[in-house]
Amino acid sequence: MTSTTSAFTRTYDTLLAQARAGELGPDPAALRIAVAFTTRQAVRHDGRGSGYRNEVLSLRLAEAVGSCAVEPGALPDSAVEDCVGADVARLLEHPLAPVRVAALDAYLMHVTPHIEDHGARPVRLPAGTSLEKSRARARAVVELLDLPPGATVLVVGVVNSLLEALRSRQLAYVPCDLKGGLTEWGETVVTDAPAQADRCDALLVSGMTLGNGTFEPLREHALREGKQLVMFAQTGSAVLPRFLGHGVSAVCAEPYPFFWLDGGSGTVHRYRARGTAGAR
Repeated sequence: MTSTTSAFTRTYDTLLAQARAGELGPDPAALRIAVAFTTRQAVRHDGRGSGYRNEVLSLRLAEAVGSCAVEPGALPDSAVEDCVGADVARLLEHPLAPVRVAALDAYLMHVTPHIEDHGARPVRLPAGTSLEKSRARARAVVELLDLPPGATVLVVGVVNSLLEALRSRQLAYVPCDLKGGLTEWGETVVTDAPAQADRCDALLVSGMTLGNGTFEPLREHALREGKQLVMFAQTGSAVLPRFLGHGVSAVCAEPYPFFWLDGGSGTVHRYRARGTAGAR
């Protein structure tokens, strides 16, 4: 699945168009979503002063589950009903962006599951508390950054465990999230990621940017400036590896069920673009 940058630079819109046209696998009009569901959760880890909420739309296609996170309460209840029994081609043209992302993720998960033949390198997350598993995932993500101490990372989609992992490596960061607010350490969370990108050496970005339309400017910046762009992806875990070599340098893909749903062990799948540090 990994690729090198070429004269053709893939964008999210071109990938979506390829999927609609059946250029990436079987005809999406012949495939139907059997199950559609949302997962809602609120969390405050022991020892942390703040918590957060998640809401995720997931679509089941055969053995694959595709997902897209949304702001809590933003997804109408009708979205789930729209998806059940619908063919993938229709959902790839749905008026709601999160539905399109979840449908594309399910389709690509069905076509190219997270296996080593497709470039995935599994990392086991040990069983433990929600905080222990959050920290284990954070280490798996941050290890994909090849930076010296003192470098600055733009973090889009604030997760305190990721910030903690960056701090442990003596990496500075600019926390950014559309919700704003403060980090666990009282740092101001900015809301305009592209405005902060120039002063950062690398980008660490949530897959949720696919669903809210903020992914492309960050991908374009990384490609133009030659910066590392590492994606941590519950949203679009099968979508984002398709951008390796097209602005994305590495992906930590985490398909459903996510680490916060279960106290048992789990697996994330890491990808690197060819030619980057640690690529295999």
